Amino acid sequence: MAVRAVRGAVQLERDESGHMSDQVKQLLSEILERNGLSSDDLISIWFTATPDLHSDFPAAAARDLGIVDVPLICAQELDIEGALPRVVRILAHIESDLPKSRIAHVYLGAAAALRKDIAQ
Repeated sequence: MAVRAVRGAVQLERDESGHMSDQVKQLLSEILERNGLSSDDLISIWFTATPDLHSDFPAAAARDLGIVDVPLICAQELDIEGALPRVVRILAHIESDLPKSRIAHVYLGAAAALRKDIAQ
């Protein structure tokens, strides 16, 4: 079993707590499903949000999904002019037998523009 990292992102339509929760839950669920993972395979998750998001902590959505024994942390993205607004990003460290080349990074909706090279 190897330690791997999987990335993901989603752009929110609005800065609203319930909407953020729904979108982050969808993103996390897709990451788990596309990589054949369960919450037991998670080591830790970093969440970042662009500076225009204030309504909630993205990690709260993971707790709502039942991910309760995994270290989670939230941070703010750099405020870069012209950057895609209202984006939540995830960097999850996982245990997996998948080679790096088979890890499915998940970029939902407009966030796919962030990493066209690895988005699936």
